[in-house]
Amino acid sequence: MSSVRMSEGSVQVQSCTAPLFFRQSEPSSGDARMSVLLLHGIRFSSENWLKIGTLDALAKAGCRAVAIDLPGLGRSKSAEAPAAVGELAPAGFLKEVCEWLSLSPAVVISPSLSGMYSLPFLMLHQDLIRAYVPVAPICTDKFTAEQYQSVKVPALVVYGDQDSQLGELSLSNLSNLANHSVVAMKGAGHPCYLDDPDTWHKALTDFLNTL
Repeated sequence: MSSVRMSEGSVQVQSCTAPLFFRQSEPSSGDARMSVLLLHGIRFSSENWLKIGTLDALAKAGCRAVAIDLPGLGRSKSAEAPAAVGELAPAGFLKEVCEWLSLSPAVVISPSLSGMYSLPFLMLHQDLIRAYVPVAPICTDKFTAEQYQSVKVPALVVYGDQDSQLGELSLSNLSNLANHSVVAMKGAGHPCYLDDPDTWHKALTDFLNTL
């Protein structure tokens, strides 16, 4: 008998033209100790978090986890990305997602492409974020050391030590976060969680247990 309840759904936020698809997992008791929002990279979707067992692992750790398909990707293909009026526009998008899905304050897990959404969200709405888990996200160079230092939420910076694309670059910028720890996954590439799901799940649940 599984102790995890899985479901699927869609949510319509004002900043998107069509509904966003999401997958959700939670303890079957329905009594979650925290909410986790899972984003994804450009070649991926919420399906990855299902396949490698992250949704399952989070629910077993007592969390309610929601993995969305970002606008234009996965099963949210018909949803257009929010118009970027200034660099911080995408922040309002994730704020809406968290409000509609009753996730705040959420632990935000953000690999690769999703940095374009999560970093502005982190800078503008850290009161809605319980913790931040960036996995070699893009756009880290768009913010100053001072902006990172002003973020007080706990952060777990994760990257694969074989990630030549964004590993070192994102680490050097994210190391300015005031309250952060780092996990370098040995032998893993850019989507390091796919290369070694067991190490990823252990690092993630260990971090959540400190919150």
